[in-house]
Amino acid sequence: MKFGIFYEHQLPRPWGPKSEYELIQNSLTQIELADSLGYDYAWEVEHHFLEEYSHSSSPEVFLAAASQRTKNIRLGHGIIQLTTNHPARVAERVATLDLVSHGRVEMGIGEGSSVTELHPFDRRFRDKRDVWEDAVRAILPMFSTEGWEYHGKYFDFPLRNVLPKPLQKPHPPLWVACSQLETIEMAGRRGMGALGFQFVSAEAAHAWVNAYYNAYVKRRELLCEHATNPQIAIVCGFMCAETDEEAIEKAEGWTFFQFALLFYNQHGPVVPGSVNLWSEYEKWKQSPAGAKAQRGTGLIGSPKTLRERLHKFLGSNVDQVILLNQAGRNTHEDICSSLELFAREVMPEFHADEPAHQAWKQKVLAREIELDEIDTAPYQMRSNQTPTKKGVSVTN
Repeated sequence: MKFGIFYEHQLPRPWGPKSEYELIQNSLTQIELADSLGYDYAWEVEHHFLEEYSHSSSPEVFLAAASQRTKNIRLGHGIIQLTTNHPARVAERVATLDLVSHGRVEMGIGEGSSVTELHPFDRRFRDKRDVWEDAVRAILPMFSTEGWEYHGKYFDFPLRNVLPKPLQKPHPPLWVACSQLETIEMAGRRGMGALGFQFVSAEAAHAWVNAYYNAYVKRRELLCEHATNPQIAIVCGFMCAETDEEAIEKAEGWTFFQFALLFYNQHGPVVPGSVNLWSEYEKWKQSPAGAKAQRGTGLIGSPKTLRERLHKFLGSNVDQVILLNQAGRNTHEDICSSLELFAREVMPEFHADEPAHQAWKQKVLAREIELDEIDTAPYQMRSNQTPTKKGVSVTN
């Protein structure tokens, strides 16, 4: 099993004149630390206009800066919004980032999640899947073809050579955001890695992992020719401390993350400055839903607790667990100490299992191991990325 870290660049009010500056600089320091500790991936989102929830609108700039302070950690777009970016500009930026990072880019792509983000770019929510598919067909040949033109429903591109070309050939590994669990099966069919949020149970994880690999192996249907990337990664709230109680106390940001995500999925565009999201969160904590969310879900706890929870993910054959602890008002000091403790006392055990996992995967891909076709209908609940329906908690 591999491990990543995840950045929304959350910034609850009140804001000072240097709040965003300090947020970005601390995040770069954390990624530099994670690289030195042996973490495998750093993922950065793209969001627009979501006050307090995400101040990460230019991930390619942030990741480029991170590339110059690190040596080994993979740098993941988690994700690029193909609905709000022109395909040629995406190809140019991703290729440039791949060159400056010595070929460490992971290319996560998605649709965008709300009218707040889509409408200012003249995109309709109802069209976002079609736009995404059109963009995939337009972009991927740009990485390897010296002359390419594309004439689709949403993008019309004349014959040009899109420059530069990435170091990784034919392109960086592809991932797709799985904001609903059923999208995991779609990711398998499209031959892309699945980037999702935590499963409701070990049984659900087993069912969706089987659905993903069976779709990849038996029902693959690429949108265009590209290098496939069969992987499943899940994002979990994270804080590691000496005791469970200390970890829960330090991880309030994960609860704010859940609340803020719910808020922006339930509300249309918010008038700038009209809502103090942190104040609304403080009220929500007193509600039954808020009280339940504070009971300590995700990978939040002592090293012993996290090992127990991770063994359930290991048994589900998930490829990567992405740890989210830059959230809410979690402090820079607590984030760093959490990364250090986890890397020292938990991560080595699960890194050591990676050769066995890869051996299992190769047998699955070669159809030497036949995975059961499990009915996923009982597990088709929305993930924490789209919590307008019943939410999902971590495997316990």
